[in-house]
Amino acid sequence: MSKSQATQSRARPLSPHLTIYRPPITMTTSIIHRITGAALYFGTLLVAWWLVAAATSQEYFDFVNGIYGSWFGRIVLLGYTWALMQHLLGGIRHLIWDTGAGLEKHTASKLAWATVVGAVLLTLLVWIVGYMVRGA
Repeated sequence: MSKSQATQSRARPLSPHLTIYRPPITMTTSIIHRITGAALYFGTLLVAWWLVAAATSQEYFDFVNGIYGSWFGRIVLLGYTWALMQHLLGGIRHLIWDTGAGLEKHTASKLAWATVVGAVLLTLLVWIVGYMVRGA
């Protein structure tokens, strides 16, 4: 029997994939932290565009404000707000870890869940307060 026949007849171990392996929340939030960091670059360009429009003319400012006030613009701004809150809380979580605290598996998972829940709650809070202040 040749070596290639012996290798083919043995069962090969399966590599863990998404149907078998469930990523831990700490890994998921770490990936989300990187994604939100990249998304904040795009969102900051939107803020800069709005500031440039405010410094240019009333007509241009009204144009940009109209885009941001549309249903699509509001969804983008909602996503930007969530990304900002998620990235902020993820950064705080990493600062806590940098002190050497919260590195135990159970505590790290609780901190990760706290960032996810906290980001959603803070996003809702920012938008509720924003609508209350705006009066719309």
